[in-house]
Amino acid sequence: MEEHWRGPLYPARLPSFHRIPAPAGLADRARWIWIPEWNLANGRTSRQELLPFPALNLVVEPDGVRPYGPATRRAFRDLTGRGWAVGLLLRPAAVPFLCADPGALKDTDAALDLPGLRHPVTRAMAAGEINDDGGTHRTAAAAAASEWLALEVPAPAPEGLLANRFEELIESDVSLTRVDQAAALLSVSVRTLQRVVRKHVGLPPLAMIRRYRLQEAADRLRTNPGLGIADVAADLGYADHAHLTDVFREVLGFTPSGYRRSAERGDGK
Repeated sequence: MEEHWRGPLYPARLPSFHRIPAPAGLADRARWIWIPEWNLANGRTSRQELLPFPALNLVVEPDGVRPYGPATRRAFRDLTGRGWAVGLLLRPAAVPFLCADPGALKDTDAALDLPGLRHPVTRAMAAGEINDDGGTHRTAAAAAASEWLALEVPAPAPEGLLANRFEELIESDVSLTRVDQAAALLSVSVRTLQRVVRKHVGLPPLAMIRRYRLQEAADRLRTNPGLGIADVAADLGYADHAHLTDVFREVLGFTPSGYRRSAERGDGK
């Protein structure tokens, strides 16, 4: 799967959407800055459905700044009118500096008073609403968000780097399905890994592993119509077709075959 589309369940329904990689010096604190913009006709609604990353997003919108905690289920947002958002997909190492208890934000969000982030990002995005500047406003907004992150969130300590390595490991190795496997590869105990991940993500390590596997399964079903569902299940560590179907129903509310059909149509129905 192209990482650009990991997360959105129906990419064809996205508004103008851009992901800008975090500057190299901040890659240990943020993966990328994502910027959707939309301008919908009166009475029209665009529902965006997501299987979110098991991570914390810090999001600037015209009315404020909100951290969105790790999600355990399908998420959606209905877009209307005209608007934008600028989000930072944070690496685990950055989370404790912004949220003492990320688990308290599971499946929810909160307001943060961060004028040093909100004001420069809002000014940059407002320039794009006034003029069609070819994306210069997005570049400026991403630069403002990056500058704020560099000033406010220090370079990670060893524990934060361990949490980052766990994230990288489970994303890159689809054969990894158990916490003890990850702990052995990272040369730490299972208990240490559980403590570090809860502190930096707010979820158990196994929940993170399962989310990445489900994201990968959804991508393969959407992008490779000829691939059998049983083959997807076997390759990603599910016991069988029925196991993958149960997980799809529990987290997403539909079956793998139902998702494949709706993704082919691009309508989510």
